[in-house]
Amino acid sequence: MVMGGPQSLVSSHGSQDHQRPGRAQRKGRSEGRATAKAAAPPTGGVGRYTPRSRAVRYTRPVPKEIRRSARWFGPSILFLMIFGVLMILLNYLTVLPGSVTIWYLVAGLVVIFVAFMMATRYH
Repeated sequence: MVMGGPQSLVSSHGSQDHQRPGRAQRKGRSEGRATAKAAAPPTGGVGRYTPRSRAVRYTRPVPKEIRRSARWFGPSILFLMIFGVLMILLNYLTVLPGSVTIWYLVAGLVVIFVAFMMATRYH
């Protein structure tokens, strides 16, 4: 048994007096009315919804010639990493003077850390 006629099949989305939770809107927007902020033409402010052509701040990309690292930078990174590993290895093989000591381990780890920090700056 069907209750109601064809009028009950019509959705009430179009009626303005019906209060119900709606979908999420951007700040300052609502479904049925335009706010003063939305009605005003966009100003030159920089923000999330500002078109790229209207953005005030623009930083040109750095030319590729300038972004290059010096020729000695890459080999020095490799040298420091190998030197740090050798320092730790030779410490435990008791080849370095002073027997096995923690200071060779610390120095080797610091050298490896410096090499990794240099590698993050390599172009």
